[in-house]
Amino acid sequence: MILLDTQTLLWLTEDRRLGVQARRRIDANTGNIHLSAISFWEIAMLIDKRRLALAMPLQDWMRRLFDTGGFRTVVVDPAIAADAGSLPGNIHGDPCDRIIIASARSLGCPILTSDHAILDYAALGHVEALDATC
Repeated sequence: MILLDTQTLLWLTEDRRLGVQARRRIDANTGNIHLSAISFWEIAMLIDKRRLALAMPLQDWMRRLFDTGGFRTVVVDPAIAADAGSLPGNIHGDPCDRIIIASARSLGCPILTSDHAILDYAALGHVEALDATC
């Protein structure tokens, strides 16, 4: 089981900058790859702000993604929301990253990410994270 952060999801579907080990990890977890619902909000916001352009409309992109059958959505339930608001240690205030971290903690699985703040936070032992650039 693995949770992709938003950037890793975009790299997987639109950019292909994933490292070799990261791609192997994703392939090894086919059917058990989790995506936080907050990632889709984050992608929609990036599109709205014109900081991201997908090859197709967002709804079509999401339909195509889930039609592969390899992904599961993690909803932001009250337990995840509460954990995101009170994460131990020192992590920045980005709500999307905090929800993704709390989602991984809830699932008991690693986050595949290229975000150095999340990787540094994981190094302190608060969550497991794997570097998506490797």
